[in-house]
Formats: sequence, structure tokens, C-alpha cells
Amino acid sequence: MSDSRIALLFPGQGSQYVGMGEELASNFTSAREVFAELDDVLSERLSEEIFSGDESTLRLTRNAQPALLAVSVAVMRVLREDFSVNFSTLDLVMAGHSLGEYCALTCADVLSYRDSVRLLRCRGDAMQEAVADGEGLMAAILGLEIAAVEAVAEAAGSNSSNDSGAGVCVVANDNAKGQVVVSGDKVAVERAIDLAKERGAKRAIGLEVSAPFHSPLMFSAESIMRDALSVVSFADARFTIYPNVTASAERSGARLRDLLVEQICARVRWRETLLALEGAGVVSAYELGAGRALSGMVKRTTPSITCEAVLSLDSLERMAKELNR
Repeated sequence: MSDSRIALLFPGQGSQYVGMGEELASNFTSAREVFAELDDVLSERLSEEIFSGDESTLRLTRNAQPALLAVSVAVMRVLREDFSVNFSTLDLVMAGHSLGEYCALTCADVLSYRDSVRLLRCRGDAMQEAVADGEGLMAAILGLEIAAVEAVAEAAGSNSSNDSGAGVCVVANDNAKGQVVVSGDKVAVERAIDLAKERGAKRAIGLEVSAPFHSPLMFSAESIMRDALSVVSFADARFTIYPNVTASAERSGARLRDLLVEQICARVRWRETLLALEGAGVVSAYELGAGRALSGMVKRTTPSITCEAVLSLDSLERMAKELNR
């Protein structure tokens, strides 16, 4: 058994790709059951889109969010049921990036899987519908520290003394050292891209996302999710969670529910979360689900923490062997 503090990290939107989780479903009944339950809850064959569908269809927010949840939960179930990892014996903490927080709460037994699927379909629809197509934008700013990007957003947005009509522009994701995302009205974010380049950013580029997430423009989605979350049962977490809004340790189910509401419009404080995990003694982390984005963020921000992306059979075997020592 591992005797070091471990973090399980769960990726968010943008990590999805056609074919993710198919190897798991082909090899493990426990994983097949996760995807079958996804289809049952949604009354549609989303699993087919995940395994062999069209990339543009999977990229839709209403599909990507529950799909990524299913993949992460399938990884966790395979580790528990097929590789006999007893997580309750480990010194374990969890965090998820944006929608990945729902994955963390599901795996920490705060939310049921079925409730999480329903909530993420609702969340995806609400976020997609909050802003008309073409009116919002998100942009990645690389090579500037968070304070510099905050200044860029301030100058580009509606609180700029230069142009009070510029619209909303805020920091949406503080992902890693030198890796920040801004979000808001298209015209304001485009101005932020230009300003960031002028101020020394290595790269500033608009992202192919369907809405300006984690900005005040998501207010209508926040209201919808407040109502949706209010009727769902939340237990206290079996493991400590580091929510996006606070980047600090939490186990209260009631508080975790409130933070999911705030998360819709609030900044994803991922860099701060990683630093908090490091400060709490985490020495190794595993990214459970699609992609390797979080592993890269760990390497940039907290190189003292080792992080492995876990989805392939080989990576599952390595993780189980390490944790079952």
C-alpha cells in the first residue's frame, strides 16, 4: 500500500476525443456498465458517439460534459473492482477541473453517478444557451503571469476607462504558471488577445469552445443550476475535495453544493489548487480520464508532484501496482 499523500485529478471540457474509454469498455464489464448507465439515464446512445461518433457532435457541451464524466467514473470503477484498489486505505485527496469537479464528487461518494449525469446534461445545455452563438469568446494567454493577464482583462473589458462599451472580459481559468484563459464578450476578448501580445505573451489565441464559460455571461446558467442542484442529495465527501472556487480543502456536502453553483460564473483556480495540494503534502497524482492536460499543468506549476495520466490498460496496471504495494 502506498504511504504517501495522493491526489486524484479529473479533467474538464476540451479533453474529450472520439474513442476515449472504448478500450476500457471492451475489456471490463464494470466499465461497460458505466457507459450503459449513461445511455439509460440520458435515454440515448451517447456511448456510441463517445466510441465511434463524430468529433463535432462529441464536442457539443451537452455531450462532452456527461461523456467525460462517464470515462472518469469508468476508470475509477475498473481500479476498484477489477484491480482491487482499496482507496479507503490511502491518504487521498481529489480535485477536478471545471466539470471534472462533478467527477471528483461522484468518486468521493458525494453525488450518485446517475445524478451527476443528469446534472451535467443540464449544465451543458444551460451553459450553451446562456449566450448566443458568436457573441462570446474564450482565449488562452500563454507566457504571462496571472497578475499580468488580470491587467489585460481589466484593460480590455467594460471596466476599462478607454472604452466603457467594450463588454465583459475576465480571467476564467488560472490553469498553470504562464497558462491563463480569459472569457467574455467576443469584442472584449479579441481586444485582450491583442493587448496580451503587445505586453509580451508568447501566444494569445481564441479557443474553439461553444460559449464564454466561467464568466458573468453565464449568469442564467448559474440560476438554472442552483435550482437543479437544490433537489439533488449531497453527502459529505469520503475524501477531501479541493473545489475550483476556493482551492481549499472541503468535505461538507452542503458547502460543495453551493460551490458548484458559484463555479458556473467563477474563476477556475487550478494553479492555486495545485499549489494547495503541494502544500498539503501531495507527492504523487493521477489524472483519471481522457487526455493529459492536467498532467502538463502539474508539471508546469508543481514539479515536485509526479503525475500520470491514467486511461490505457498499461497505465491502469501501473497505478494499481503502485497503490497496492
